[in-house]
Amino acid sequence: MTSGPGGRCDPADLENRLRAVVGRPNVLTDRDVTVSYETDWTRRFSGHARCVVRPGTTEEVAEVLRACSAAGVPVVVQGGNTGLVGGGVPAGGEALLSTTRLRALGDVDPVAAQVTVGAGVTLAALQRHVRPHGLDLGVDLAARDSATVGGLVATNAGGEKVIRHGSMRAQVVGLQAVLADGTVLTRLTGLPKDNTGYDLVSLLAGSEGTLAVITAVRVRLVPVLAARTAALLALDGTATALAALAVLREQLPAIEGAELFLATGLDVVRRHTGLPAPLPGEHPAYLLVEVAGRTDPTGELLVALEEVSGLDGVRDVVLASDGPGRERLWRYREAHTEAVSAEGVPVKLDVAVPVGRLADVVAVLPDVVTAAAPGARTVVFGHLGEGNLHVNVLGVAGDPVAEHAVEEAVLRAVAAEGGSISAEHGVGRAKVEWLSLTRSDAEIAVMRAVKGALDPAGLLNPGVLLPR
Repeated sequence: MTSGPGGRCDPADLENRLRAVVGRPNVLTDRDVTVSYETDWTRRFSGHARCVVRPGTTEEVAEVLRACSAAGVPVVVQGGNTGLVGGGVPAGGEALLSTTRLRALGDVDPVAAQVTVGAGVTLAALQRHVRPHGLDLGVDLAARDSATVGGLVATNAGGEKVIRHGSMRAQVVGLQAVLADGTVLTRLTGLPKDNTGYDLVSLLAGSEGTLAVITAVRVRLVPVLAARTAALLALDGTATALAALAVLREQLPAIEGAELFLATGLDVVRRHTGLPAPLPGEHPAYLLVEVAGRTDPTGELLVALEEVSGLDGVRDVVLASDGPGRERLWRYREAHTEAVSAEGVPVKLDVAVPVGRLADVVAVLPDVVTAAAPGARTVVFGHLGEGNLHVNVLGVAGDPVAEHAVEEAVLRAVAAEGGSISAEHGVGRAKVEWLSLTRSDAEIAVMRAVKGALDPAGLLNPGVLLPR
């Protein structure tokens, strides 16, 4: 590979080197082909990649990064491209490294309840691989058919089971990753106890591709609990939902999901899907809970619901213990994302607030948004047990001033209540400006020091997570 002044390589030379590493079909430069990699799922963030390279092994990832490092070319790392904050799409001119060919599925270890898989394996493929062994991953989310394991780890994804199993970081017991200079780090033994210094595995979880490219992950597995019952409660507001969940959590340690949505979101879902009303009448708020166990938990849930029904503000409830019935109830919650997007390009803000402040924040958010962008519509839903709200704002996309005003207003309102500007989707490019609302100057300085140690040239995902 020839190089120009300062040791940098001509673009054509870099692409030829990459083709030699991964094969000509796996270096994409035709804009008609690369465009699908260059725009994120929300359609709000896009840029032009110099090329898209798709390595198929850890060794190929290392060679790709060595070549890009020698050429001084920044690299954007992308998994299933289901992110919501622009962290996996180029800003302009980077090489885009797609991990989707890293699809190895290791043997399931039923004794340790662990498995090692490639970073490009989708969540759905992992579920299909381990469930015949009576095991499952403790994380699940609606984008399971597209979201990749490496992306879930890189963003420390949460989803619908965090209330019981924790976020993705809690599922990771080992990983393999490649630093910007091509150095390979491998810790895949999965030892439950290993106190030999800094926890590099946990460090890379949630690092959003800024420290290394994750190529393989060893995850802990949980038992498949086939006996499940779901209930949908109609309520007079978020405060009642929190009171109901407190009772349910006290009586039902097997709660696996607790999801909140509101009348505004239900209207959008029904308009998009054609679903009937889940319960007679109209109600301000809904709480969807699911309980799972080795034996049928329906009786326990019914007993708990009897106590919950005595709370002020609980209006109605419907129960579903069979598979189709539970799927129908979950459809009202999981269809929110697609239904909102069908209404237009939304500004999506994933935030967390202390549970004790959740009801107040939910109540004021529509007014906060309207004050920033008159005429905008707000749809809020989320994971109640963790105080994680997904704030979707319609009617401002395409107007940079209005978009920024909405983001500023919502994130400052959340931070003022002691919350976080990102609960489970990361900071990406979208929220870099507001990182200081969540992290102190000292914390940001430490993060910069870590970034500088592992990626001194700043080639991995520049502009993501940390302010330039």
